Amino acid sequence: MKMHILKLFGAIILFSSLIYAQNYNDAIRLGFPGLGSNARALGMGNAFNALSDDASAAFFNPAGFGLLKRMEFSGGLSFINYNNNTTFFANKTQDNTTNTSLDRVSFAFPFPTYRGSLVFGLSYHNSKDLTSVVKFNGFNSGTNSKIQSLLGTDIPFDLYLTDVNNNTIINGNLNQSGDILNSGGIDNWTLSGAIEVQKNFFIGGNLTIINGSFESANDYYEDDTKNIYQGETAPGEPQTTDFKTFYFNNTLKWSIGGWDAKIGFLYQFEDMARFGATVQFPKTFTVDEDFIVNGSSEFSNNQIYNLDSDYYSDKVAYNIKTPFEITGAIAVNLKGIILSAEATLIDYSQLKFTKPEGLTSSYISEVNKEIKDILTASLNYNFGAEYTVPAIGLRIRGGFLNQSSPFKNDASDFNHKYITGGLGFLANGTLGIDIAYAYGWWKDISDNYSSNVSRIFQDVKVHNVILTTTYRF
Repeated sequence: MKMHILKLFGAIILFSSLIYAQNYNDAIRLGFPGLGSNARALGMGNAFNALSDDASAAFFNPAGFGLLKRMEFSGGLSFINYNNNTTFFANKTQDNTTNTSLDRVSFAFPFPTYRGSLVFGLSYHNSKDLTSVVKFNGFNSGTNSKIQSLLGTDIPFDLYLTDVNNNTIINGNLNQSGDILNSGGIDNWTLSGAIEVQKNFFIGGNLTIINGSFESANDYYEDDTKNIYQGETAPGEPQTTDFKTFYFNNTLKWSIGGWDAKIGFLYQFEDMARFGATVQFPKTFTVDEDFIVNGSSEFSNNQIYNLDSDYYSDKVAYNIKTPFEITGAIAVNLKGIILSAEATLIDYSQLKFTKPEGLTSSYISEVNKEIKDILTASLNYNFGAEYTVPAIGLRIRGGFLNQSSPFKNDASDFNHKYITGGLGFLANGTLGIDIAYAYGWWKDISDNYSSNVSRIFQDVKVHNVILTTTYRF
């Protein structure tokens, strides 16, 4: 019977390389902006910072609460359809996933004042949906494989894919396939306030408590579809004759907490224009992470060996701190047509891991250095328009938004781009119903191991629908 040999590599480095945890992708996952939770705003390309004249100001610009003269309650639902067409060694594969969720419940409470305004708001909103999917299948004719990439660990040995010296007869030429399904979201519980400090000039701020979850299930296979490896992969072990399949699974589970704060400014120039600006202070996310590793190998005669999941799984915790986000915006009313635009600066190189538990400080320092080396500052921009049909109160909207890639030297194909549209109706200034649709598209690249030897080219298409209702007392 084969004996388990314990390697000298630390479990922290081993597991971080196996499941791609604690790296820049995790920081980007939390630091990259979502689409918000307001149908009117999304219909206008989320160019809403200088408007923010409803309870969604908690997400866009808290100074906008100062514009509200009546109590307001609003809520909404969101739907996402995430489609990913991949190209992997010239073979194309398509997959999609969907999610429907309650994305906002908000209250706004204006307080009577002798002059100006004083308004407080309380809001729950989902700031980011983490739903996504990747599926791929293709034959890699190169002399590389994930099995070979794991030779610095016990995994190939435990699955009878090597000899006692960690040598393997496997030298690439395998069919590689798999799928990754991501789910979860980031929820915000926000207390906001705004005051009119002088006529038509409003200042607001908010404090947000964050909670959420994320789960990523990654199934990966390497199959000897051309029957190249007919001998014993573990010499002296006849049951390892005729290698068939290597299977590897990573399941990553996050419990997310944290907090953030924002300050906003808004100036209204008569009834013609509004100017807005916000400073989003760095968000602090606390992540409690469980990662579970499973795997197996299969040989002729249905001989299967499985990994000891308890040995290869663990729990860690850490914080992720995001950069400042600075936004400037303008909205102009031209005889019933509102035009709006805004831009947001985010320096992703300031993303940072802190307070590791179960991870060495030196490892976290290396990850933070890598973030500085490969990420950069990006400028996001949004444009929107709204036309109100006279007499019937129907509002027609359209917009465009661009969320730039956080990576240095990325082409514009990697920017997240959305075309949006929407309709709204406000009855007697009291009951409002809004619906918005956003079509997003971008490209992405991911590696199964190493760099550019088992690369998945992704073409992502996203359909988002948000329905929001508002009632003003």
